[in-house]
Amino acid sequence: MNQSEPVNSSDERFLTKPLIIIYITVFIDLVGFGIVIPLLPYYGETFAASPFEVEMIFAVYSAMQFIFAPILGALSDKYGRRPILFISLIGSAFGYVVIGYATVLWMVFAGRIIAGITGGNISTAQAYIADVTSKEDRAKGMGLFGAMFGLGFVFGPAIGGILSRYGIHVPFLFAAILTFANALALYFILPETRKKE
Repeated sequence: MNQSEPVNSSDERFLTKPLIIIYITVFIDLVGFGIVIPLLPYYGETFAASPFEVEMIFAVYSAMQFIFAPILGALSDKYGRRPILFISLIGSAFGYVVIGYATVLWMVFAGRIIAGITGGNISTAQAYIADVTSKEDRAKGMGLFGAMFGLGFVFGPAIGGILSRYGIHVPFLFAAILTFANALALYFILPETRKKE
């Protein structure tokens, strides 16, 4: 019985509030990626978008995330994880609001580009996990990171499909509120892990 107590204590110390915030951030990033999937046909109809433009609405998020993930990671090395994560979440929320209130196609693209750029905080989130986990717990930390990644990818299209019944803009406004709440929680709870030299 006594031998099991340290294990439980270790588990409690591993899943701290800052780590939970990071995992929620990863989850919301991937929700933002997938939330548009069930809405693509509506964009073609509502904004008279060509099939190529509809595909680009989907692809531009990933393209921006791919380009800016290493840039945000490098900035977090220089300026700290916390400010980069906070600014990127605020940017993502703004991107979702732009899409939610889009009246023309270029606004949809602008919102997806903004959300994709700020969604590049994935590398910063990984770096934060590496900063706060011990060598023994790092594999567990990255495993949970992957789990949140997958869950966000699954729940994004589901959320988009369910909420779109109330209007094409509703899923994005919901994502904006979720992201902004995440940013506030991060601001008040997440400590900085990079110390200035």
